[in-house]
Amino acid sequence: MLVLICLSCAIAADLNGRVVSVADGDTFTLLTSENQQFRIRLAEIDAPESGQPYGKSSKQALSRLIFGKDVRVVIQATDRYGRIVGRPYLDSVDVSEEMVRLGAAWVYPDYVIDQALFDIENEARAASRGVWGLHQSQRVEPWNWRRGLGSAGHLPTGCMIKGNINRKGDQIYHAPGTRSYGATRIDESKGERWFCNKQDAENAGWRAPRN
Repeated sequence: MLVLICLSCAIAADLNGRVVSVADGDTFTLLTSENQQFRIRLAEIDAPESGQPYGKSSKQALSRLIFGKDVRVVIQATDRYGRIVGRPYLDSVDVSEEMVRLGAAWVYPDYVIDQALFDIENEARAASRGVWGLHQSQRVEPWNWRRGLGSAGHLPTGCMIKGNINRKGDQIYHAPGTRSYGATRIDESKGERWFCNKQDAENAGWRAPRN
């Protein structure tokens, strides 16, 4: 959840610097000319989580846009994690807007100010760009994904069971709606995978969590 807090007056309305790292599709680190680092959360949008379908692609889209480049961040607030929440600009390009245009992020309804973002999202959806090209079963809003829910807050259907491998090497599957579902991230490069039903997971050697 993105809980916003008013900024201290010590922080200016704009922040300028170079993007030195990108964490995911809506978070990056900015290095100023004073050698200060700030963690920036893109305002008014929500990108797929790292373990979510299209999560890696969303991160790559943001990296292509801004990594290693100088940007100006128009600050709106800070969140409960201490990140600055703002709209970054690369010259005249509004980065939050561009991520929505690419289909690499959703408009965040609970925090959106710029209502024109919904028109841009509708255009991306109509063109099946980015997340809008995914099957409906995998196209889950990040705020619902974090709660273990599907699109529009419903329990998801389709191949949404997470086959996770823990630090001990145990293969454990997590079904939507269970306690650890939202926090579990899937990294297919490590052998983790998605399953369509519990029987498929068990047949492949995964087990249900014990707690």
